[in-house]
Amino acid sequence: MKQTIIAPFAKQVSKSIHRWAAQPIKAQEKQFQALLKGGMNTIFGKDHDFKNIKNYEDFKKRVPIRDYEGLKKYIELIQAGKRDVLWKGVPKYFAKTSGTTSGAKFIPLTKESIPNHFGTARNALFHIVAQTGNGDFFDGNMIFLSGSPEIKKINGILTGRLSGIVNHQVPQWLKKNQVPSWETNCIEEWEEKLDKIVEETHDKDMRLISGIPPWVQMYYERLLDYTGKKTIKEIFPNYSMFVYGGVNFEPYRAKLEELIGESIPTVETYPASEGFIAFQDLPQNEGLLLNVKSGIFFEFIPADEIFNENPTRLSLKDVELGVNYAIIINNNAGLWGYNIGDTVEFVSKKPYRLKVTGRIKHFISAFGEHVIGKEVDQAMNTTAQKNNVRIIEFTVAPQITPPNGETPYHEWFVAFDNMPKNMEQFAKDLDQEMIQQNIYYQDLIEGKILQPLKITALQKDAFINYMKTQGKLGGQNKVPRLANDRKIADILEQFKL
Repeated sequence: MKQTIIAPFAKQVSKSIHRWAAQPIKAQEKQFQALLKGGMNTIFGKDHDFKNIKNYEDFKKRVPIRDYEGLKKYIELIQAGKRDVLWKGVPKYFAKTSGTTSGAKFIPLTKESIPNHFGTARNALFHIVAQTGNGDFFDGNMIFLSGSPEIKKINGILTGRLSGIVNHQVPQWLKKNQVPSWETNCIEEWEEKLDKIVEETHDKDMRLISGIPPWVQMYYERLLDYTGKKTIKEIFPNYSMFVYGGVNFEPYRAKLEELIGESIPTVETYPASEGFIAFQDLPQNEGLLLNVKSGIFFEFIPADEIFNENPTRLSLKDVELGVNYAIIINNNAGLWGYNIGDTVEFVSKKPYRLKVTGRIKHFISAFGEHVIGKEVDQAMNTTAQKNNVRIIEFTVAPQITPPNGETPYHEWFVAFDNMPKNMEQFAKDLDQEMIQQNIYYQDLIEGKILQPLKITALQKDAFINYMKTQGKLGGQNKVPRLANDRKIADILEQFKL
């Protein structure tokens, strides 16, 4: 039994996590010094005078905050065949991700940084096994709903989706448990791929399922249609672990548990193409344990300063609880002062645990309200529970110039699994929750600058169809929770009930 073999290794991993979690500032200082040493003789290191950086204050003076556009000239040097550009040698892989202004982004992964991605995922599971004694999922089948694992060599460097690259790191002893087949995983068209996954997995002993909640929901629904069963537990009686990341789970929890037929243990992770940031270290604890000893030195900028010319930059020791920060990483793949676009909030400092609050670019501040993802998620979760309603998906946009000349408002586009008995009351409850969440929104409502929010109910498959129109159905793609314009809203109009 794999569980028995894994148990002693899981204990060792868990002890190691407890050690570095107990001394996070020391761990981060070691990461900082190791990164400076690794980048010293690179083109980037010479451009930014690494040899004269003695401490974090020196670093901040020499290395500005950048997004992908700011780092692109160095990426292009690597692609042109240059060595020692951002990190010593050349990257082993480029993780290709979709960008906005940049088009496709090519994020370097080096021999030194790859353990951060696969090793952290493995360690998170081993740690849970050590903490809970539940490791029987290693003795059955596992599925990781992700993008294609196909990798192509571009300009001499292996290039593909991160999920595909990580797939190549799965050890042989675990590959025997992994489904679906390689051929099925390589199918690009999501719905065709999903049908094949259902065919290949419906009669397997599935014990661990991992993926982004909305796409896992699609998988469950297809399984139930295919088998004629009423719950996932009828199909997979030994299913005992759901691993997810990328979006807030709470809006999906009720529906997923209904489909499964019961509540099962979950582990939340926070992976990104740029690095594996954090993971849930104990099921009962709020927040995710920051991955302080895995090749990343973290910085944090108060989110409301991120677009300032000289924002406040903090290392881990200076962060405060309950503050919304933009997270900045420096890592052993050669990302320096890199803004990954996420915002986080610390819920604990002993150890350092955080929760993801949204995306820097995903907010509404058409009237100065600066509504963020965490606030709309919390408001919707509370309102849905109060009204015994399940939500499939939703997004929010401002309506600045209503066509009939009325006062502006926030428009919530919602696909309901079951409709509220009283939509008007549901909207009122939701508006009151938003007032509780955001004081600026409250001021705008009370000052009659905004009228209370309005709900536009959508067809159940509206967001699936929206993602199809964008060519982003499945894989690691997520529906933006918020937008400060009506680009998404205008497309969703065609899916109104």
